[in-house]
Amino acid sequence: MADALTDIRPIGIAEIEAARARIAGTIVRTPLVKLELGPSYPEIYLKLETLQPINSFKLRGAANAVAKLPPERRAEGVWTISAGNAGQGVAFAARQAGVPCTVVTIETAPQTKVERMRALGATLVKAPFDACWEAMERREFPGVKGTFVHPFDDDDFIAGNATIGLEIAEDLPGVAVVITAIGGGGLVAGVASAVKARVPNVRVYGAEPETAAPGSLSFASGTASTFDAWQVSFVDGAGGKSVFPRMWERMKDIVDGSIVVSLDEIVRAMRILAEKGRVIAEGAGALSVAAALSGKAGSDGPIVCVISGGNIDLAKFCELIGSVA
Repeated sequence: MADALTDIRPIGIAEIEAARARIAGTIVRTPLVKLELGPSYPEIYLKLETLQPINSFKLRGAANAVAKLPPERRAEGVWTISAGNAGQGVAFAARQAGVPCTVVTIETAPQTKVERMRALGATLVKAPFDACWEAMERREFPGVKGTFVHPFDDDDFIAGNATIGLEIAEDLPGVAVVITAIGGGGLVAGVASAVKARVPNVRVYGAEPETAAPGSLSFASGTASTFDAWQVSFVDGAGGKSVFPRMWERMKDIVDGSIVVSLDEIVRAMRILAEKGRVIAEGAGALSVAAALSGKAGSDGPIVCVISGGNIDLAKFCELIGSVA
C-alpha cells in the first residue's frame, strides 16, 4: 500500500544542513571549476556531480532519504523508479544499509545504467515509460514490495539534493545564476531552496531539451503542464511528459524559469565539456551548459552549471560528440 502523501512545504535551511552532516560519509563534496572559454563567452563554473561515487547527484538525495527511514521501514527493503541515476543512488544507499533494493526501470534506460544498477545489487523490474510515470504518482507498482523512495517528490530526497546549493553558495558567494537540469524537479527545487537561502538575489533556472520540456510550459502558463510533443532522446535523465502538480508547487515560487535547448545544442555542450574541461557528461548533465551558452540566462555575473551526471555509454558519447563540429 502506498504511503499517505505529506503536505507540500518549503525545504528549510536547517534540514538541509542536517542532511549535509548525515550524508557526509557517503557523498563527495564536489569541486566548482571554471570553464575557460574566453572573453566572448559567459563566465561559467561547473559543479561536477559527475565525481560522485555513482557519477550522479542522485546519491545525495538517495543517501539522505534512506538514512531518514525508520529502522523498521528500512528493514523491509527499499524500491524506487528510475531511468538509471536515481536507481543507482538508492541501490548504493541500500547496499550501505544492508537492505535489499528493487528498481522499477524504464525500459528505454541505457544499458550502461542498467548494468550499473545491477552491479550495485538492485533487483530490476522493467516497465514502459508511461507505466513508470503513473507508478511515481501512485507510489506503488504491482508485485513490488518494500518501502518506496520517491526519486524526486520527497522532502528528504530534496534536502539531500539541496546540499549542492549550500556548497555553491560557500564556494562562489558572488554567483549570479545557477542552472540545473529539470527531470522530475527534485534537483532544481533542492538547489534553489539552499542557494537562495544563502544568496537571496541569485537566479535559478531549470534546463530542458526541446523534445521534453513540460517545465517551460508550466512556467509560461503558471500551472503544472503536460508536454504533448514528448519524444524519447539520448537525454534520458531529464525532461518528462508532464510536471507533477506537487512538484510545480515546490518549484513555482523559488525557480525563475526553464530554458529550452535543442538536441544539437546539448551535443555541442557535451563536446565543449570534453574538449575544454575534460568532463564526460551525459545528455542531462550537459543541459545546464547548453542553457548557459544559449545566452538565455544572461551574462551579468558568474553562472554555475550543475553537471548532474556522467553515466553514458562511451561508444554513444563518442558517436554524439563526433557528429558536431
